[in-house]
Amino acid sequence: MGLYNEKILPYLLDWSMAGPTLEHYRRNVLAEVSGEVLEIGFGTGLNLPYYPDYVRQIVTVDPSPGVHHLAQKRIEASPIAVEHHMLSSEALPMADGTFDSVISTFTLCSIPNIEQALAEIHRVLKPGGRFFFVEHGLSHEPSIQTWQNWLTPLQKRIAGGCHINRNMRQLIEQQFDQVELEAAYAEKIPKVAGYFYQGVATKRQP
Repeated sequence: MGLYNEKILPYLLDWSMAGPTLEHYRRNVLAEVSGEVLEIGFGTGLNLPYYPDYVRQIVTVDPSPGVHHLAQKRIEASPIAVEHHMLSSEALPMADGTFDSVISTFTLCSIPNIEQALAEIHRVLKPGGRFFFVEHGLSHEPSIQTWQNWLTPLQKRIAGGCHINRNMRQLIEQQFDQVELEAAYAEKIPKVAGYFYQGVATKRQP
């Protein structure tokens, strides 16, 4: 799977994660980002065009060298300075309380230890800092859940570890006390992969 993950999958992800439907979600989730910004799962840089104009610098993390290679053209074309770290979100090297905003778009589904990654996100946020996210995951319909559970092992193999059956609401609320979240099916995406969780989680002030 090494050749596939590093040479083929990045191009498949870049193609499949673009388009008007996902652009709408990216624009919405990034609209209120501010301050010191960290984006986890930077991928091929598809979020860059949708950051507010006042954002001029971001820190990013992603463990895949293949996707970062594809991101270079977008980084060079963007007015945003990108400080990229090729590492996992499960072990961030940043100090506690570093960021005002952390961003995750269609990333939590593929992190092996999602609970640890969410704990790290919480740790590096300043008190009052906000975690902005849009993720796909477990549907509210039992019949769709059955298909999601059945297909997830295959999805993990072909899509870089992606789980389509994670209950994102439950996972995020385990780490954050204050969560504003909407969940619904996205238009023009099959239900089995199109149940989207979008929202903001805020780190409690001391």
